[in-house]
Amino acid sequence: MTIVTRFAPSPTGYLHIGSARTALYNWLFAKHHAQYGSGGRFLLRIEDTDRQRSTQQAVDAIIDGLRWLGLDWDGEATSQFSRVARHAEVAHQLLTSGNAYKCYCTPEELQEMRDAARRDGRPVRYDGRWRDRDPADAPDGVASVIRLKAPTDGETVIDDIVFGSITVGNDQLDDMVLLRADGTPTYMLAVVVDDHDSGITHIIRGSDHQRNSFRQLQIYRALEWRAPLFAHLPLIHAADGAKLSKRHGAVGVETYREDGYLPEAVCNYLLRLGWSHGDDEIINRDQAIEWFDLDAVGRSAARFDRDKLTSLNAHYIRQTDDEVLVDIVLRRLNSDLKGRLVVDAAARLRKGMAGLKERAQTLVELAGGAAFYVRTRPITLDGAAAKLLDAAARDRLGVLRRRLAAVDGWTAAGLEATTRAIAEETGVKLGQLAQPLRAALTGGTASPGIFEVMEILGREECLGRFDDVLAVSK
Repeated sequence: MTIVTRFAPSPTGYLHIGSARTALYNWLFAKHHAQYGSGGRFLLRIEDTDRQRSTQQAVDAIIDGLRWLGLDWDGEATSQFSRVARHAEVAHQLLTSGNAYKCYCTPEELQEMRDAARRDGRPVRYDGRWRDRDPADAPDGVASVIRLKAPTDGETVIDDIVFGSITVGNDQLDDMVLLRADGTPTYMLAVVVDDHDSGITHIIRGSDHQRNSFRQLQIYRALEWRAPLFAHLPLIHAADGAKLSKRHGAVGVETYREDGYLPEAVCNYLLRLGWSHGDDEIINRDQAIEWFDLDAVGRSAARFDRDKLTSLNAHYIRQTDDEVLVDIVLRRLNSDLKGRLVVDAAARLRKGMAGLKERAQTLVELAGGAAFYVRTRPITLDGAAAKLLDAAARDRLGVLRRRLAAVDGWTAAGLEATTRAIAEETGVKLGQLAQPLRAALTGGTASPGIFEVMEILGREECLGRFDDVLAVSK
């Protein structure tokens, strides 16, 4: 049997980090069975039947987020709204078979029903007053909705792949609306019809959908359709156990991209939020596809820890090919510096990337740390660097500049040897030369090894930066 999963977001906002994990698990489950089983497909459906809240901007953000994460889907993405005629057809099919009925309650009656339930301390549910009533009694001028004639006794049971057998008494569910008075389908009906028609075999989604699953299972049974298997994922909480919010990291995946996280790191981290493979923490895409199955999904809520994500991101930056990082950093710096980059910026970054990426946890940090290599002169000194370059430091730099200008070759080893010799001759510690040197050449007080930096910048650039700093003191 070919496994078919789907990701079905509502386009009412960004691709939330929890939704991204749901998409990843569906994608991995399908890919695993495509490569190691009898076949697998992953579908994308945009659940846009709520026309007032759905926006094209949100659709674009969801698709862009999935593509950034590398979660491709099979076939074309489908729009749920485009299938409203099919949804209505199924609602009338249920009406004809006696598994649904027309309800003519007015908005006022429904509000009175809700108010009475609250006064009596009862759950707010439809009381079934039109369930067996003759439609001939319908009041004039009231358009009907179509409601499911749900079972009123017994239980609805789901054999959940993650949580095991979960049960709800049918007296806890009511006759849900399938088709509104304006002829549009509700979410419950549309999802069932679309999943059935798409051949979905497994529904993998958050545990906050468990109650929806009970209701949707009743629709499957009323239609005598084979229901998919359900796997509900525990929710993601904050590191302190609280409900995940924006301050904890519950933002769109585009924010993580802007903040300098690699998609490989985000996917690795999301994979481990509720799923495990022994003690493995670093899991690449190929391993994830090979190893992923739903039996390793835990039942406890996962805890989102941005510090762990950042640490993982640093690992992936170190493992990423230098040329890839050069391209990423150049794009960022072109934007940040508004194109004010030296002509040989890419060449300098290629030479310096090995030292730069060891120090960065995010691409933002990497670009910030690389900026001194590619800025046009004169470079800007930050506050700490400017403070370090006092009169005594500038005098030492003047001596250093004259000696370095005469150095044969321009290698890190030769530059370091010359600087050490000057320190010994003038009776100062190496740091008293190296730190002002770093400030003058990088504009800051932290960088890769300063002699490595000097070799990459080259003789002409270094001497020019010396001159820019020394000219200020004149």
